[in-house]
Amino acid sequence: MNGLKVISVDDTLMNLILIEEIAKEMGIYVQSFQDPIEALEHIKNNRVDMMFADYMMPQMDGLELITQALRIQDELIPIMVTAVDDDHDLKIEALRVGAADFLTKPVDIAQLEAKIKNFTKIIQLKLQLKNFNDILKEEVKKATEDLIDREHEALEIISRLAEYRDPETGSHISRVAHYSKLLAKEYGFSEKEQDIIFFASPLHDIGKVGIRDNILLKPAKLEDDEYEIMKTHSVIGYEILKNSKNPYLQAGALIAKTHHEKYEGNGYPEGLKGNEIHIYGRITAIADVFDALTSQRPYKDPWSFEDAKDFLVKESGKHFDSELVELFVKNIDKIKEIYLKFEE
Repeated sequence: MNGLKVISVDDTLMNLILIEEIAKEMGIYVQSFQDPIEALEHIKNNRVDMMFADYMMPQMDGLELITQALRIQDELIPIMVTAVDDDHDLKIEALRVGAADFLTKPVDIAQLEAKIKNFTKIIQLKLQLKNFNDILKEEVKKATEDLIDREHEALEIISRLAEYRDPETGSHISRVAHYSKLLAKEYGFSEKEQDIIFFASPLHDIGKVGIRDNILLKPAKLEDDEYEIMKTHSVIGYEILKNSKNPYLQAGALIAKTHHEKYEGNGYPEGLKGNEIHIYGRITAIADVFDALTSQRPYKDPWSFEDAKDFLVKESGKHFDSELVELFVKNIDKIKEIYLKFEE
């Protein structure tokens, strides 16, 4: 019981001393206040488990003190101290505002000890329950974090599925994810949406698992008919992911289908135009093309950052959303940091 936080509020000093001394015999320290305003200030800044509040005080009566104290700490246990034992209306009003019990003046030692013991048990049980709830919350939080980590791990594995059949590298996937997240942040996405596009954008080429090796791995420019087959990877990726209830995979489906659409309407697979193209697809398109230009491929040398940036500007409003291009170029130094961090 030594950890119990008890205060006593009474404008009469002798009444305070009496409660202090009786509680001390029980091993409980009681902090006393003659001014209820000072008591409320103490409650604002300190944990209080139990409060003895005199009813008749000049500055503020016990009913108002209990009312205000419970607004500050709703788990506090208030005990009304009154000289009128048989005032039924007062007791009803005290219970209404939140008093847990009553103590009659002159204070009976046995009665005071019994009340302190009983409410101490209640307080200890409440603290144990709170500790249990805190532990339970922490366990639930940890379990949730573990599930999220596993979900993210699964998404990374899925996003690398196409990599094993595609000459593009894992570094490309990582850079596209980080470029997309940075662009989403600058565009004003919430942290949750940034998280979604970070894990969904690497799924943009998942449909390449359905493209024949002689086309997918061809170390030269594709013939027209081969290119038409290659273009179907956007729809294949969408079909693979579209029926998922997972928000990351749902976003991945949209990205797979729309990241080859062009802002002026001459992209594929549906020839969508402007804001008809989902924002996830518009963001990933810039991240994907920029990284493809600045990366080494079997059929081409990497472009310089400056040349790739100039290409985005040139295609602003045509291939790409002009607002997003502006944000990308504005943050080109951060883009370069990502590139160097995940350099092949």
